[in-house]
Amino acid sequence: MRAGRIRERFTGRIAGVGSTSGIRVVVGRWDASPWGSFADVMIEDASGHRVLLAPDERVRGFVAATYTFDEHVIEPVSVTDTADGWQVTTPSLSLRMVVGGRTPLGVLLGLVPSRVATAPAWCGAIDPVARVVMRGVRTKGTAGNDRREWYGATSVVSVEAISGTWRGTELGELAPVDPPCRFGFSSTPARPSVTSVVTTIERSLPEA
Repeated sequence: MRAGRIRERFTGRIAGVGSTSGIRVVVGRWDASPWGSFADVMIEDASGHRVLLAPDERVRGFVAATYTFDEHVIEPVSVTDTADGWQVTTPSLSLRMVVGGRTPLGVLLGLVPSRVATAPAWCGAIDPVARVVMRGVRTKGTAGNDRREWYGATSVVSVEAISGTWRGTELGELAPVDPPCRFGFSSTPARPSVTSVVTTIERSLPEA
């Protein structure tokens, strides 16, 4: 790591789903971060319009400096467990997800010790494989504002069904995340899923 830079880790789960309406949703459910637990949502509609839903200005500023959006919205973001999955609720979005078991990729990831799988060096080493195996997915890259980022996945489970609305429009049924979302250098897997992940972001230290 270069002098004058800091690395921050975000531990949690990322859910990525597509829908027959063309709306694709990525939910970040962060259990541990520099600011404690929080959730945020990235949405790309069928026209390609990209929206960030953030719970406060601090999260909005950090995420918007790392990824690219056409619109930022600050509003409460709630993600709760249900009997069979997740319920994501904001004033703009209602999304219910039915979560299944581990995918074949999730089984393979479970064979790698967590401390190895989440290390930036490992993420960099497997990035060429991820690019080939999962269209649109990267495990390392350069984000906005001279930031570097690594995704260390430890498990993947499937999403079996969704329901809900986005700004009054029915999402429709579950569909692949296709085309890949264009928020940053990497998308979620095309197969709707929830990935357990440690995201490491390296950025410049703020000026005194």
